[in-house]
Amino acid sequence: MKKSTQKLWGGRFSAPTDELVEEFTASINFDKRLYAEDIAGSIAHATMLGRQKIIPATDVQPLIDGLEQIRNEIESGEFAFSIALEDIHMNIESRLGEIVGPEIAGRLHTGRSRNDQVALDFRLYIRRQLLNVEELVYDFIKVLVDKAETEIDVIMPGFTHLQQAQPVLFAHHLLAYVEMFKRDAERLGDCRKRLDYSPLGSGALAGSSFALDRESVARDLGFSGVTANSLDAVSDRDGVAEALFDFSLLMIHLTRFCEELVLWSSVQFNFITLSDSFCTGSSIMPQKKNPDVPELIRGKSGRVVGSLVNLLITLKSLPLAYNKDMQEDKEPFFDALDTVVGSLRIMAPMINEMRVNKEVMARQAGAGFSTATEIADYLVRKGLPFRSAHAVVGKAVAFCEAHNLIFTDLSISQWLEFSDLFAEDLFVLLSPIDAVDAKDLYGGTARIQVAEQIELARKYLDSVKV
Repeated sequence: MKKSTQKLWGGRFSAPTDELVEEFTASINFDKRLYAEDIAGSIAHATMLGRQKIIPATDVQPLIDGLEQIRNEIESGEFAFSIALEDIHMNIESRLGEIVGPEIAGRLHTGRSRNDQVALDFRLYIRRQLLNVEELVYDFIKVLVDKAETEIDVIMPGFTHLQQAQPVLFAHHLLAYVEMFKRDAERLGDCRKRLDYSPLGSGALAGSSFALDRESVARDLGFSGVTANSLDAVSDRDGVAEALFDFSLLMIHLTRFCEELVLWSSVQFNFITLSDSFCTGSSIMPQKKNPDVPELIRGKSGRVVGSLVNLLITLKSLPLAYNKDMQEDKEPFFDALDTVVGSLRIMAPMINEMRVNKEVMARQAGAGFSTATEIADYLVRKGLPFRSAHAVVGKAVAFCEAHNLIFTDLSISQWLEFSDLFAEDLFVLLSPIDAVDAKDLYGGTARIQVAEQIELARKYLDSVKV
């Protein structure tokens, strides 16, 4: 087997690394995404080392200038990444030595290890990316609120067990998803708070014998504090796991909505029409218009949940402190992040351009005896116990089904055959819109309540601008 060149850490080794080992253990193909965080952490570390007189003050600015040059090279595509240099840290440090000389570059790693360095980089990266995802979630919530306000007079059948249950406003249905995604955004924010402590200064596992000013580095990097235990700091991947759980639940919520979009856009439902821009056709059936985007989001949820399980199994039973297994934390996170971001970016315009087939929804809202509960409540208000009222209305439903009738086909004399409590005032409850507006309490589907919830949702969005 071929052997690679000597490593920056290779002083103790008498033989070079086998190229198969080098290829197998290298992480540069994916952890190069951390370049900005790695450079930011190194600049803050170098500044602190100079301030604490741990390295010569005259070395600080060359280090900073060299690191900024490397950042520009990476962003312009001029930087040559090397598998032989294993990871983003060694790639940057090696190039820094070429720019400022090995002696000055060699001072940068004073008082730190790749263990606390990667822990820092990943915390910085996740924290920044969670903020980006939060913003996308809030953008999507705004689309849902806008659509709810535009379609506030649209009535649709509400479902339980995928069977018609009671009529609701379409806007009320959309606002249910607003609540889900609000929780998703807030979970992401909570996760950011738990990531808001700098691990730099923890060293390989035991801390450092240098007089490092950990707090100043943390402040420079925008952290609220520093980690309290060096062993935990270099081996903690809770933030990654928590972020992946948050992503997983967010994707599950998207799949629930996407499943309804698939159903609603079918010929059988015809509740909505998705824009041609977000659908595809069939290679054999000319009439087909397939809702590929919501279907694919349903499918992609498996990748995100899989990434969570992947990381949890990686972390299972790991002893303290750092272990090479932890290198496997990044690819699942990067893949899940890309999937979530892509899904949110396409969902918002798809819903914005979606057409609501109001007449079909309204017609279906009154089908399936959807106002049966209102009639039972009517009898309760007349003094009948609810269970008895439930039985009366159930018999009326059975009669209608047997004679191919609906509630509005029955005369008052026919209603009186089921209960002498019925009167002419019953007929104002048989309309779906009357059933909707009867739910006039906080959280209900009445138009006045939904309008209030839309206004509250807008105030919420104003209050959480990130």
